[in-house]
Amino acid sequence: MDCIGLTSESPYVIMLKAAFLIPISHYLFGFLFLLIVFLYNFVEMYFIKELINGFRGQPVSLTFNSCSNLYQEVVSKCKILHGRFSSTPWLCSPHFQTIFLQFFERVPACNYQREIFKTSDGGTIALDWLRNVDDKKPSIKGFDGVQSDDKTPIVVVIPGLTSDSGSAYVKHLALKMVKSGWNVVVSNHRGLGGVAITSDRLYNAGCTEDIRKVIDHLHAQYPQAPLYAVGTSIGSNVLVKYLGEEGVNTALVGAASICSPWDLLIGDRFIKRRLVQRSYDRILGIGLKDYAELHRSVLPSLTDWDSISKISCIRDYDKHVVCVLGNFETVDTYYRTVSCSSYIRKVGVPLLCISALDDPVCTKETIPWDECRANKNVVLATTQHGGHLGYLEGMTAKSLWWVRAVDEFLCALNSSSLNHRAKIQNNRVLESPLNSSKEKAV
Repeated sequence: MDCIGLTSESPYVIMLKAAFLIPISHYLFGFLFLLIVFLYNFVEMYFIKELINGFRGQPVSLTFNSCSNLYQEVVSKCKILHGRFSSTPWLCSPHFQTIFLQFFERVPACNYQREIFKTSDGGTIALDWLRNVDDKKPSIKGFDGVQSDDKTPIVVVIPGLTSDSGSAYVKHLALKMVKSGWNVVVSNHRGLGGVAITSDRLYNAGCTEDIRKVIDHLHAQYPQAPLYAVGTSIGSNVLVKYLGEEGVNTALVGAASICSPWDLLIGDRFIKRRLVQRSYDRILGIGLKDYAELHRSVLPSLTDWDSISKISCIRDYDKHVVCVLGNFETVDTYYRTVSCSSYIRKVGVPLLCISALDDPVCTKETIPWDECRANKNVVLATTQHGGHLGYLEGMTAKSLWWVRAVDEFLCALNSSSLNHRAKIQNNRVLESPLNSSKEKAV
């Protein structure tokens, strides 16, 4: 009778009683395990894969035209671009890479010297020069000038969205290039770098007029110095768009594009897909809102400040600020108009583009693979990992892989026969009135 009574009990009741017999600590361990698995996938970690791989990293993939002189004469000699990128073991996540760089990275102080550049519309741009890495005291001194006949190559750095010369990745690049014997000048966006807005105009992803004027100014001031440029994130979009607009007529010898958004319309859709991407969108949006409100007194064209005060994402900012100041009909019109993917085929000088396929801000879906391959002046380097402008490597995370890659590329380009600046000078000589008259006489 006891056996019959036991077997007649509901199996669910039996399971419940058995569940109560399991120690609570086992449930806690099980919950912790599931939480770890969830977070591991949520932040897209790849520690286990790297552990299995012996932390050797993944090889760099290069996309270029088979007839590219840029690859044959420059990139083929760059060991870093033909090597592998291995993340810092405890930062094996695109989000860890991105966040650590922005909030926790420590770099030596940069003793910038500031040059104030005035634009024709009354705008003010802070040009921060770095030429001395021995002085450890952080300061921004008045600019005492570079000799006009100085032949030291100059690299112009165009920072990303809401970034300036004080950003960690900008300092990494500036210090590295200076140690290689270059002069570095950071072209801060309007209203950033501690300089106030002095005209009814802000920077945006497609505003190439400012960098065009800065480059022309530098070329006029230092005609003997080869000019190069490095753009990062939104600054990269501005740079590539500028290069496409100028073609072979730019004063730049070469350039590098790092973590470009490429297609802003696709990027806008991407940054709203997942919770983690929406977090980036919100942080950047609020930063842009604060940027606009800081300069409210000098922006009479902006009238809907109630909407501006409620901005919580990049698209809101572009709608209520960029489209109003730039006279764009819609946000999508603005994105389509200024995206640099439409200009990459017109680039006429050597250009290295670096993108991480796991970039949590600028998706790989926007990369113009075919356009890069079709242009003989472009080499595209992609890595499986790296995050957005992160690429932290080594156990102590004190080095950025892309900074080393750019340094090696620009140094190789500067010493190569691909001297676009010399070609421009030769063309100008050939096109001078004196030579033209001689040709006619012949």
